Amino acid sequence: MGFMRYADTINGTEGRAYTIIDGAREEMFYLKSIEAKAEKDKSEGKTLGKRGTQHKATGWKGSGSATLYYVTSKFRRMMRSYIKNGTDTYFDVQIVNEDPSSSAGRQTVILRDVNLDSVIMARLDLNSDDPLDEDIDFTFEDIDILDSFNTPALSGD
Repeated sequence: MGFMRYADTINGTEGRAYTIIDGAREEMFYLKSIEAKAEKDKSEGKTLGKRGTQHKATGWKGSGSATLYYVTSKFRRMMRSYIKNGTDTYFDVQIVNEDPSSSAGRQTVILRDVNLDSVIMARLDLNSDDPLDEDIDFTFEDIDILDSFNTPALSGD
């Protein structure tokens, strides 16, 4: 029986992310972590001959969160634009996982029409010697997978 080599797991620091705003692609060098999730909406119902409740997918929603070092004003400017003018910004985020030590290869995902839920507008912390960071929550409307992981090679007994 074969097994997956631990060396083929994906190191979370081996990757990069980009924002794509109005066609301009910029590396998110200040990113500490990002996670995006697609969740199905489901309805419940019963049918004759089946005692249990059944489920049917009826849609989906995309949401996520990111933690950033507090070194960019980009997202504060977006929120200010909405606050002052009612102009909301939708943009794409491209996330690349690529651990050169893994036989899984690369995965590239683009979150489409990302929209910010909340942004820290200003921050100080006199009780910490750690670098300032900020958490940003968002939604997204679509997703593309440009590159998919390979199936990791199995090792023998």
